[in-house]
Amino acid sequence: MATTSVYQAFQLSVANYADRPFLHIPSSAMEGTGDVDFTYAEANAEVTRLIESYSKTGLSIGDRVAVLMGNQAEVFMHWFALNSYGVSVVPVNAELQTDEMAYLLENSDARLAVGLADKVHLLQNTVDQFKLNIPVVADTSVKDTVLPALKSNAVDNAPTKNIGLETECALLYTSGSTGKPKGCVLSNDYFVLSGAWYRDAQDYCKLVKGKERLITPLPLSHMNAMACSTMGMVMTGGCLIQSDRFHPRTWVQSVRDSKATVLHYLGVMPAILLSMDHGDIDVNLGDQIKFGFGAGVNPKHHAPFEKRFGFPLIESWGMTESGITNCITAIREPRHVGTSCIGKLPNYLQVKLVGEAGTEVEQGYQGELLVRASGDNPRRGFFTEYYKNPEATAETWEGGWLHTGDVLRQAEDGSYHFVDRIKNVIRRSGENISALEVEACLSLDANIGQIAVTAVPDEIRGDEVFASVILKDHSTDSIQSLDLSTLEQLANLIFLNAATQLAYYKLPGYIAFVSELPLTASNKPQRAELKKMAHAIVADFDQQSTCFDLRSLKKKSVNK
Repeated sequence: MATTSVYQAFQLSVANYADRPFLHIPSSAMEGTGDVDFTYAEANAEVTRLIESYSKTGLSIGDRVAVLMGNQAEVFMHWFALNSYGVSVVPVNAELQTDEMAYLLENSDARLAVGLADKVHLLQNTVDQFKLNIPVVADTSVKDTVLPALKSNAVDNAPTKNIGLETECALLYTSGSTGKPKGCVLSNDYFVLSGAWYRDAQDYCKLVKGKERLITPLPLSHMNAMACSTMGMVMTGGCLIQSDRFHPRTWVQSVRDSKATVLHYLGVMPAILLSMDHGDIDVNLGDQIKFGFGAGVNPKHHAPFEKRFGFPLIESWGMTESGITNCITAIREPRHVGTSCIGKLPNYLQVKLVGEAGTEVEQGYQGELLVRASGDNPRRGFFTEYYKNPEATAETWEGGWLHTGDVLRQAEDGSYHFVDRIKNVIRRSGENISALEVEACLSLDANIGQIAVTAVPDEIRGDEVFASVILKDHSTDSIQSLDLSTLEQLANLIFLNAATQLAYYKLPGYIAFVSELPLTASNKPQRAELKKMAHAIVADFDQQSTCFDLRSLKKKSVNK
């Protein structure tokens, strides 16, 4: 059977591994209601039922369906069923605020929004509040849904070609250097090649077909969980162990109980696990876990984690636009543990590091990473485009190279080391946060005259959101005249106002009241100087009187 789509890849494994476990959702991810398990055959039966349910909706190749299903089993079944029709999925994060969710629904041109029964109200409330013309249904009611026919002047979505590798599979939104998230169009080829990368990986990341059990807490609204862990297991007949989120206190026991052999992580996870007192629990998992695959581990945590927990953390570089297919991974020695090493260049990828002038830097010097695929098609395995944003697509692919916005350095032995990001993106606990989006929200606060947002280091989460605020109606010197309690109240008020408009992880972890901001001649923030200023304030936090640490308020419940 030819593998020309995600659905076809799944069908191939159904044929080869029918009775093998495909999916395990731990009870901890089901609010204690019990584990959920599917073999490949059982999952296929559910997918087949959903294919029948969608058959009468009027959806056709090229359409999109927004899905709000978190990390539950339903998201896989609906995804595969829709993919069989050439319909793309738009994963929606339940943590988004109403206006953020509305933007995704409207910008994606979704023809239908489907949510779990206990979450479908979030979609319906959004559609009602913003008067969006999108039908909303619970995942169990799809069979009763008939979509209105497209207007004659609308884009023709009727099938014009067979479903294949170039057919859109998913539209994932990722924050970039612009204020609003950009929709990355991802094809079947993107996902199939991602699975093939994992299937064919060697050395530390070698998988045994039909045997592996991969545990991940990463959200299925992100590329890693959809394209890497899911497709890696699908194309090797493995079992995906999907948690709802990272549970630090029960993580070791969950790994043990699930009989996982591989795990995926974000840099925040080793940091948290190393800081915990695990009591008498044996945390050495080296007899069970072959490797962890992820990115962003704090260099000083890398070796201590491997020693304590007994398995290697394989650091990799990748982004939604590049996919797993075009990643750089420290898949073999030397891994240079503790140096932010991401490994040597694979033969399927071409890279160059360029300085500010756009010229290639010499070995040992840092520069922005530019990448493209080797061979005749330099965009093979990459994202197709930014939806409705040809200018951003062209800018990203300027000169025939994907401009990543990440700064790397190549060492003498040829290995690449991650240095920093030049894009105006804050990477907090695996979430990409646009500083401009946060600025746009905070600027509406009646207390704020000017605002600038940047990233500052966080020991646990990698980056944290730092907001420098000039209060409205306050002169240069008047901030110092305000008493500490007044400023603290203002900081909390600004935070809580923003919490009604932004997902909790985007909220400022620090708010500093300042008299002036470093600006360019055109009155725009000098981002490099702003970052230096913010870093200095955090580094000397105990001596600050006008900066407030609000990180303890950044909880999911703050939005609810």
